[in-house]
Amino acid sequence: MAQMADHPYLDRSSIQAAFQALDGRLEAPVMLIVGGGTAMLLAHGLPVRTRDVDAYTATGHLDDLGPVLREVAREVGLSSDWLNPWFETFTHVLPSDYGSRLQEVFTGQRLRVMALGVEDLLIMKCFAGREKDVGHARALLRKKPDLGLVDGRIQQLIEKGIKGAREAGDFLDDLGAVE
Repeated sequence: MAQMADHPYLDRSSIQAAFQALDGRLEAPVMLIVGGGTAMLLAHGLPVRTRDVDAYTATGHLDDLGPVLREVAREVGLSSDWLNPWFETFTHVLPSDYGSRLQEVFTGQRLRVMALGVEDLLIMKCFAGREKDVGHARALLRKKPDLGLVDGRIQQLIEKGIKGAREAGDFLDDLGAVE
């Protein structure tokens, strides 16, 4: 099985080629929600580097697509785990209205791909809180997100006692984004 480090970073054209190949293999409609570097690159024009597509399906389960995803990987020359559903684990931190900020980044015959909005990406970057997320978060800040929405959501999660919320608030404060 190929490992991520064995494959180059993905760019706009390689991601679009993967989506096109996936669309051609689907037997039923699928809608993917993408975040991370893919959303930053495709929806928001930020020049980030990523080795995978952080995504989850709004229609079914990605596990059901396993064989098809591996076929796409072979065809397009990506790692077998090019589509990474792990980020869905963290979507509980998103505001309930995040769907209103989704941006369409691909539409095929059966595949539709929507990317998280700037505010929602920033919330998730604050929760990830890794060193590599600092640059991404600063790039998102240059897109002039609604910081009241971001800070308000993080404060709600702190009040609910959600794990990592205080650290996410500190991360946002350290960026100098909120007074």
